[in-house]
Amino acid sequence: MSIEVTNLSKSYGAQKALDSITFSVKKGEIVGFLGPNGAGKSTLMKILTTYLAADEGVALVNDKNVISDTKEVQKIIGYLPEHNPLYLDLYVREYLAFNADVYKVPSSRIQEVIELTGLTPESHKKIGQLSKGYRQRVGLAQAMIHDPQILILDEPTSGLDPNQLVDIRALIKEIGKEKTVMLSTHIMQEVEAICDRTIIINKGNIVTDRPTSELRTNIGGTGYELLIEFSGNISKSALLKINGIVSADSTSENFWIIRTNTNDDIRKDIAEMALQQNIAVLSMNK
Repeated sequence: MSIEVTNLSKSYGAQKALDSITFSVKKGEIVGFLGPNGAGKSTLMKILTTYLAADEGVALVNDKNVISDTKEVQKIIGYLPEHNPLYLDLYVREYLAFNADVYKVPSSRIQEVIELTGLTPESHKKIGQLSKGYRQRVGLAQAMIHDPQILILDEPTSGLDPNQLVDIRALIKEIGKEKTVMLSTHIMQEVEAICDRTIIINKGNIVTDRPTSELRTNIGGTGYELLIEFSGNISKSALLKINGIVSADSTSENFWIIRTNTNDDIRKDIAEMALQQNIAVLSMNK
């Protein structure tokens, strides 16, 4: 296993960010952690990257304990934090040279990651002059400078425009051909576009863990499954009143997994029901 987590818990005062979660990630997988803001995604990633200690449980990265083998774990993980802290006054190559020196890797690696992340046209500029999309590329380049076996990316496409989204998603998908990748997001289309497997987390608990394809394909026989995000609270009873829906499970206040006993398309009915309650359907994946 690349990552193995057993009964991991973390609290901030009375708030339980992670509640005894257990999962594993195999070598070569691209796994997405999907959940609303505050679900515990960033806390989990900070623990796996040794920036934060868990209260209970064990986390292993390539059989190295994140607490007792901190330095070894840091050598094999590349980490892109949610807010991508960068030195805006440094030039791209200057910043990457600094990171290469920290990890004691050859300077030739700088050009390699520049080409790999598509930074070549902007590599002569200061980071502060770059667009948000190119700054994310710089963040990915620094996470990969030491050629880690595992990449952990926290909300890697947050705040990007549609064109930048497509570019960064494609880049992560390409990187995932050679490395184990774990990323967090609160956008369902993100995991659908990038990830082999999706783990839905809410209020510190794992709600669903399955191949991404199963979230949007038929579940056998008559009927199918929908993963829906609403802009506000929808009652379960309102969903179950729609003809064809046999079950509705909330993964958070606004995320729902809905199963039907019909192959008819009922998405219009769901959208109309939401509209009657002045709630928008933000996404709906079949």
